[in-house]
Amino acid sequence: MISLPDETKATIKVRVLHTRGCPNTASTIALIEAVEAELALEMELSVIPINTLEEAQAESFYGSPTVQVNGRDIDVAVRDSEAFGLT
Repeated sequence: MISLPDETKATIKVRVLHTRGCPNTASTIALIEAVEAELALEMELSVIPINTLEEAQAESFYGSPTVQVNGRDIDVAVRDSEAFGLT
């Protein structure tokens, strides 16, 4: 198991944005929880449903699921994009 030094431990805020019925949401959440346990991280996980284009724009939602860590999308390729939408 990999562990981080105590001085680097801070609460990591993870948000999973998803649309209803997304087949990948549950496995994404399970993977995040497994990483949290494996690395002994302190994590605050929020699961946020996206139902409208307005919500997609407000939450920087690129597609389902979207994962953000401390406010930044984990997909570097979309960080500067404004192509928000429901997919």
